[in-house]
Amino acid sequence: MSLKKTSDAIAISFGLNELAANTFIQEEVALQLDILNNEVFVVLAIDLDPKVPDALAGVDTAVLTAVSSTSFAFVPGLSTTNCLATGRTEIQAAGFVDSGVGFDRTASSTYTGEVPYIGLIATNNFFVQLQGQGNANAKGVAGRVWGYRARADASTYAALVQSEVLSA
Repeated sequence: MSLKKTSDAIAISFGLNELAANTFIQEEVALQLDILNNEVFVVLAIDLDPKVPDALAGVDTAVLTAVSSTSFAFVPGLSTTNCLATGRTEIQAAGFVDSGVGFDRTASSTYTGEVPYIGLIATNNFFVQLQGQGNANAKGVAGRVWGYRARADASTYAALVQSEVLSA
């Protein structure tokens, strides 16, 4: 695979809010890649900061978030092709008379070890998904994607685009 870096690292911030409590919403974030010159986006890291779920006595609540390279009609998990990162904040309260115990999945931020990148986006955008569960109020997520632009040779670019589109 041949990629030539064409920019320094850049950060793309986003924010997304549910229109009503516990309602799935997705936002498309444009990367404005130069597709005529086979430009791709090399994802280095993703940080997701979901809002805190409602603390309701006897009710499990959660805020689910994800970033993906293709569109989904649900919040995908890491086992789903093209899902780059997920975040989950929840409160387990079913069976309790108080507001329960809060949990935060600690992998909401991407791995920071010795990996050259966590994903490649060959199409011109990425997607952010959000959905609350069991909440009385609408929830949201803020986040940031770090990466850089790179130019791929023709065969690599064609394979990346085909792989991304066909696995959607």
